[in-house]
Amino acid sequence: MISSSKLRWGILGPGNIAKAFAGGIAHSETGELVAVGARRPDKARYAEDFAGARVLDGYQALLNDPGVEAVYISTPHPLHAKWAIKAARAGKHVLCEKPMGLTAYEADAAFHAARKAGTFMGEAFMYRFHPQTAKLIELISDGAIGEVRLIRSSFGFAMPSVMPEHRLYANHLAGGSILDVGCYPVSIARLLAGAVEGKPFLDPVRVVGTAHLGETGVDEWASAALNFDNGIIAEASCSISLKQDNMLRVFGTKGRIEVADFWYASGQQGGVGAIEIIRPDGSKETVSVAEDRWLYAFEVDAVAEAVRSGRQEFRAPGMTWDDTLGNMRVLDRWRAAAGLVYEVEKPALRKSTLAGEKLENRMETIGRRELPGIGKPLSEVALGFEDFPDFASAAILLDAFYEAGGNVFDTAFVYGGGRTEAILGDWLSSRGVREEAVVIGKGAHSPLAYPDVIAKQLDQSLERLKTDHVDVYFMHRDNPDVPVGEFVDAMDAEVKAGRIRGLFGGSNWSMERMSEAIDYARKNGKTAPGVLSNNFSLAQMIDPIWAGCVSASDAAWKAWLTEHQIPNFAWSSQGRGFFTERAGRDKRDNAELVRCWYSDDNFARRDRAEKMARERGVKPIHVALAYALAQPFPVVPLIGPRRLMELDDSLTALSLKLSAADVRWLETGER
Repeated sequence: MISSSKLRWGILGPGNIAKAFAGGIAHSETGELVAVGARRPDKARYAEDFAGARVLDGYQALLNDPGVEAVYISTPHPLHAKWAIKAARAGKHVLCEKPMGLTAYEADAAFHAARKAGTFMGEAFMYRFHPQTAKLIELISDGAIGEVRLIRSSFGFAMPSVMPEHRLYANHLAGGSILDVGCYPVSIARLLAGAVEGKPFLDPVRVVGTAHLGETGVDEWASAALNFDNGIIAEASCSISLKQDNMLRVFGTKGRIEVADFWYASGQQGGVGAIEIIRPDGSKETVSVAEDRWLYAFEVDAVAEAVRSGRQEFRAPGMTWDDTLGNMRVLDRWRAAAGLVYEVEKPALRKSTLAGEKLENRMETIGRRELPGIGKPLSEVALGFEDFPDFASAAILLDAFYEAGGNVFDTAFVYGGGRTEAILGDWLSSRGVREEAVVIGKGAHSPLAYPDVIAKQLDQSLERLKTDHVDVYFMHRDNPDVPVGEFVDAMDAEVKAGRIRGLFGGSNWSMERMSEAIDYARKNGKTAPGVLSNNFSLAQMIDPIWAGCVSASDAAWKAWLTEHQIPNFAWSSQGRGFFTERAGRDKRDNAELVRCWYSDDNFARRDRAEKMARERGVKPIHVALAYALAQPFPVVPLIGPRRLMELDDSLTALSLKLSAADVRWLETGER
């Protein structure tokens, strides 16, 4: 809740942009600046720049101040997501200067903190709220220049010289032009491409980017091309060492629009903006937008309007959460194409969580269990994370899983060409949690499903994982042409060498081959396979997702697993989306979903899961995960969330306990 009068603002990071924002607060209709958090609060200029505001000693002091309701974050880029998360957890509404984070993953984590706290959070693009932007959208939507084909925009300036200590040239402060000003041309291109379709924004289907990386390791000038699925191409350029014309140009079939210094609209303190419409014959029409209000006042009032309306994000054309995430994903792709990596994103400088805290098991949402053969407790579910591009992005999810009580991590030699193992190794090392973690390794994947590759692949896996052993190891595929004893001998050798210190077994192995392997080991004094990793789900896989995949969901498998009490580290335990609302009976749905999961029996099971979900106030997908955990044999489901909200959603299922009667009813409909 906010006060009935003006929203009381605090500024976190009193730099030049903060001074401009303070002017916006002073000339807003809804805001009042009451405090500033500064690392050096004794600077004389603060009294003039932030007149009437209390200057507090440090950023945390600002968040602790009960008189502050909303916080504007204007720190260097690497601190944006950190303090946005901290502010949300402190119950403050947040307006964060662009970029929202260094990556879309960081921005998503910040929004997730606000979602859980019930507070407002938005990314500050001041031009989005100005009447000139609304007028431009209107002209584009009304076809003032016909069908839009091409958008060109730039935001570039030239610093006096290369200054390694300045934030714009400092790699460890995520300097350079792409994040600092390249975000503007990208955001307007997405906005206008969406306006053509009557949408608040449109994300490009292709991004091609490049940049000149200077002597300090940041991009001094850069350019990108964006292709949209409606045929529009956008060209974006930015710079910190090169003066550009900073012109927005929109080309259509009946002319073009030009707007000079578009980002500043009619000026920081008001004035008259001009939108030039130029026809093919050279004739011009000027659409003037007069506005007396200060540029930064618009976003101040937009935050107050959202807060008073109970919304957690801006309305379009302000940057909604999805808009910000789409914009950040384009910047991520641009940076990746340019080869721009910041030192602060690497393991050596990122040893704490995104919120700057020491990693700890804080919530214990995920329970722990004991399994014979593994010398440490392991979490109820295991985390798979093969889709992340780098350490910094994956660490956000890994940290959250660990903080919730998770300690089982699923990797494989082939995942990401080894990238997944390397990321996990960096994370385990930087966080110092290897001894508590249960690391799953996999090798001998098709087409190299042979016993003699296991040791060679394990050599590389352990090097990537920065450890001398794994806790669980699976032969990733079977090769029935090889006598099963040769696989057992190879795995037994790794157990005796101490490189597998827990359990080993087969992933996507048949019941017959598992039984044969166990019998061979017992007869020959070898370590027997003691674990399985096959598909197991309430929805039975009717056709293998990939060649060589094996499901263990039918009655025969359940009887075998119950008899032998072999733990199944089950993949796709939630039916790869079959239990979500998107998975209808329409054959136009996802082709893989149709091929692998669509059957009358599965639809009947899903109908029962939906009924149970309604009765218990959860989702059908939660029922599916709870079903896997309620078996008469050990099941450790492998979950693969990509976002923190997906992780939290999956963990909801852990509080849902099903009885044997519930399991039977879900399977057969019989009570």
